[in-house]
Amino acid sequence: MALAPLDLAGAFAMAKLLASAVALGTAFVSAAAWLDARRKTQKPTVECHPTEFNKRVLGACPSLNLPYQPVVFMTNPHVETIFAAKTRVKPEVRYQREILHTSDGGCVALDWQWEPESDKALPADAPVLVLLPGLTGGSGDSYVSHAVMAARAAGMRAVVFNSRGTADSPVITPQFYSASFTGDTRAVVAHVARRYPASRALLAAGWSLGANILLRYLGEEGPATPLQAAVSMCNPFNLTISNQGLTSGFSRIYDLNLATSLRNIFMKHALLWTGMPPPFRPDDVAAGRCPTIRDFDDAITIHSFGWPSVDAYYAGSSSSLSVPHLPVPTLCIQALDDPIAPKEATPFEALRAQPLATTVTTLTGGHLGWVEARTGATGAPWTNAVMFEWLSAVVEELGAAKKGGKGKQQQELVRELAPQAAAAEEMAEVVARVGA
Repeated sequence: MALAPLDLAGAFAMAKLLASAVALGTAFVSAAAWLDARRKTQKPTVECHPTEFNKRVLGACPSLNLPYQPVVFMTNPHVETIFAAKTRVKPEVRYQREILHTSDGGCVALDWQWEPESDKALPADAPVLVLLPGLTGGSGDSYVSHAVMAARAAGMRAVVFNSRGTADSPVITPQFYSASFTGDTRAVVAHVARRYPASRALLAAGWSLGANILLRYLGEEGPATPLQAAVSMCNPFNLTISNQGLTSGFSRIYDLNLATSLRNIFMKHALLWTGMPPPFRPDDVAAGRCPTIRDFDDAITIHSFGWPSVDAYYAGSSSSLSVPHLPVPTLCIQALDDPIAPKEATPFEALRAQPLATTVTTLTGGHLGWVEARTGATGAPWTNAVMFEWLSAVVEELGAAKKGGKGKQQQELVRELAPQAAAAEEMAEVVARVGA
């Protein structure tokens, strides 16, 4: 049987038609993505009390007056969150590790950015910034490394507080960390204050769970804290709501991933839990029977910190309860599309009522993403510029007040500029009670 002659002309025509269809489809998708990114390019929303202090500080934050420009194809919160976590370029940061032993027999690792013994070293009075990473994060994460480098550029001395077990921080007792436990934070802040007594400002910034712990610490410590300003980013605020959000849809991927990271940390130190009596269930973690964060908390966390149930732990550990009691100027930055720290969990009314809080929200940003056009798809998160402009302005304001001979505590200085503070605090307490 003879084969039909090959119709080359027809084959080429079909190939050209297919190529045209692919090109047209690609152009359509690209145009749609570009239009979506342009539609979502908006100036961030800034909310705070109209005090002279806040006006001067915000006047020194030019990034807040520019539109936040999401990168094309990065307007989906899941795409942005995963892309930032997996592909953001991590700056090379050289650290010096310090092990700080705590009063309960445990220890944490403090990673200080290495300083050369030269004229490039920071002066003794340089502001010191304590950084608190997210749930299983540490000094090696890209968003943390970018912040460390930006701190140096801003003339600040940065130290990363690695919670027990994170970033290979040693674990020497059968206890990790939790959303409710502020003992290690208190010890770290006090230690840093003692180490650099000449520093003209002691500051702190936290992401995700680190932000939750930082605000809880501030609420508990009150005016006694040596911190003079704080920054909270991607804070889950209400742990009940934020955990519920992880149980459905694509967000379950985050739950499983974070729980796996917790298990990996646990398994490095599992021998410490050998023989721990019920209700501890270390064998469940080791056997992979705790696939979610809630499961891990039910097996280990709540028993380490004396909570009767996971529900009680989440309700009592939420930093939304601390907002009315913040003793220092605090910048809270949230993305309204954050899939892990959802807007429904953010206590906007309590933040509006708190005279020391400045709240910044962006339409997009994902969780620990904030991939912005000006810094590029793999560059530093947009929050870096905002955070260091704001912190630098606060430090300048406090320095000017000291030179003016006012000689007042930090919180007294700011409240002087906010005569409505007392009434606002009462309102914030009411809002917090209603929202609880």
